[in-house]
Amino acid sequence: MSDGTATTDLDVRLEKHRVELTGYCYRMLGSSFEAEDAVQDTMVRAWRSYDKFEGRSSMRSWLYRIATNVCLDMLNAGNRRARPMDLSGPSPLAQAALTPRPDNTWLEPMPDARVLPTVGDPAEAAVAKESVRLAFMAALQQLPPKQRAVLILREVLAWKASEVAELLGTTVASVNSALQRARATLSESDSAEAAVSDPLDEEQQKLLERYVAAFEGYDMTALTALLHEDAIMTMPPFDLWLRGTGDITGFMTTLGASCAGSRLLPVAVNGLPGFAHYKPDPEEGGFSAWAIQALEISDGRITGFHCFLDTKRWFPLFGLPLHLEAESD
Repeated sequence: MSDGTATTDLDVRLEKHRVELTGYCYRMLGSSFEAEDAVQDTMVRAWRSYDKFEGRSSMRSWLYRIATNVCLDMLNAGNRRARPMDLSGPSPLAQAALTPRPDNTWLEPMPDARVLPTVGDPAEAAVAKESVRLAFMAALQQLPPKQRAVLILREVLAWKASEVAELLGTTVASVNSALQRARATLSESDSAEAAVSDPLDEEQQKLLERYVAAFEGYDMTALTALLHEDAIMTMPPFDLWLRGTGDITGFMTTLGASCAGSRLLPVAVNGLPGFAHYKPDPEEGGFSAWAIQALEISDGRITGFHCFLDTKRWFPLFGLPLHLEAESD
């Protein structure tokens, strides 16, 4: 086999693991872009050191070992990504102010297609989806890096304790202890707050259709009927977050009034139903990208309404244009 063919063959074998490795790095880092950088670094390291890989483990577990080391190095900076409600209390509408924080503060959204590999087992697919939901991701960020790795490998990816111990260069007892501590921390969080069926059941599908109609029509009465009374609205990179239908609809008709007449296109984000939100563009006509929305649903109501506003970063990540033309009648 020529060197060129061997190189191409190795590239193909490495590439097969890209989506699942991106999912792993994303859960570890809480950042879409850092996860993709970490996977690229993993691929480069694997490519360079392939001649030292003697096949003593599977290529998959070798790649996870490299990716884990890359992520642990990146996490040494100590930054823990968060949601607005992890950092402060809700703002009353009367005091609502849009104060941005740096990008590296926030837990970032991620398209499902980049982190959820296609698997035949519905139960496995459901676990993978639940493990990238915003609430679970935020809870993961509360764990020390090694506990985070242990929990993801054991609970999400179903590795054996002995396999995790080998990957981390530690003992089974140490892995079991780290898992116990991680589970205890997670049990204190609100990581189970979004009860979304996979796939969406008929009731949830109808709820989303009514949401689109209410939002695009900017009908606050209809929207109030769809939101849980304690629903939460967040808008990273702003640290403001609102709780309750009164403050949310009040915000939308005051500071958010320019969103009247918007268009919503469905997206799959963080294992949740979501929408790309385009608002009317008074200067160019048509609609300009405004936010990626991720919706949390529980008991037939919308409980979380999370709007990620850095459109120049998010819309290309989701493969979406930054502008929509007006529909001709």
